[in-house]
Amino acid sequence: MMNPNELIKLCKNKTVWIQTHNFPDPDAISSAFGLQQLLMHFGIHAGLCHEGQIDKLSSLKMLNLCGITMVPYGEISDVMQPTDMIILVDCQKNNGNTTDLIGEEMAAIDHHPTFVKVDYQYADLRITGACASLIADYYRMLDIAPDAQAATALLYGLRMDTLQLSRGVTEFDVEMYEYLFHYADKALLHELETNNMEFADLQAYGSAIEHIRCFGKVCFSYLDFVCPDALVAALSDFLLALAEVEVVVIYAKRAGGYKFSIRSERDDVHAGNLANIALKDWGNGGGHASMAGGFAEEEKLPQETGYLFDAVQEHFMHVIEQEWPQIL
Repeated sequence: MMNPNELIKLCKNKTVWIQTHNFPDPDAISSAFGLQQLLMHFGIHAGLCHEGQIDKLSSLKMLNLCGITMVPYGEISDVMQPTDMIILVDCQKNNGNTTDLIGEEMAAIDHHPTFVKVDYQYADLRITGACASLIADYYRMLDIAPDAQAATALLYGLRMDTLQLSRGVTEFDVEMYEYLFHYADKALLHELETNNMEFADLQAYGSAIEHIRCFGKVCFSYLDFVCPDALVAALSDFLLALAEVEVVVIYAKRAGGYKFSIRSERDDVHAGNLANIALKDWGNGGGHASMAGGFAEEEKLPQETGYLFDAVQEHFMHVIEQEWPQIL
């Protein structure tokens, strides 16, 4: 574990950007915001940036209610310089969901497994339920009380990424939950957690239900239209709630290919490894033991089949039969 004082020293006298993974979710947003506010205690001003739209209602509410400003890379591409320092938060370089921006990735703070090793000047890569827990730990280690907005945002991000402390949660996450709860604005937290589904989301749920296929304990589905990443992830959680299902593979259209979301509630089936193995020839994938994601480039997908869903299902089932036959 790295000492956050080393990160602060590294940031001194530099133009600093905090970059999340593309299409950031509440955990990524809250972690970036929490780190930004922490750095301000030391006179370091950092901009928050990302690639891809923020179009999920829960994330947009968070930006608005917590007073968070994040800038799409397209709006700062002519401002960011090659010598600017980038801190990657909730992501790592060379991951398919992290665009390589023009600045220099000097630091990474992430809670996902590492599939491509990179030598950062500062790296805090711990397997936890939420990246927000790592940022909360920085406040605790430095003995700096987070303000109500930062604490609430971090607590919300932690709750969302661990599915209310029920998925991938560690004892460390629970410690950070207790720490943040003391400082959080409970009314603001309640507002963040209510009315987070839009009427248009129902179309996605309906399509996912319509296209369900199950083989043993493995469930497949797809959306034949563009859908926000966060909603695809929510749908994979939704399908995993079925009593007959223990592993979920679902994908949706995206510019240039397809976004995949994968879930596993079995200790002996690693979702991140499944995503990495199954998608390595089509694009990239990875993640935690219980939740993972990835992207398949359209030009790399099988072209000879008339029905992509059949090809995806056959490909993933082949991987599962080779690696985890016990689930079938």
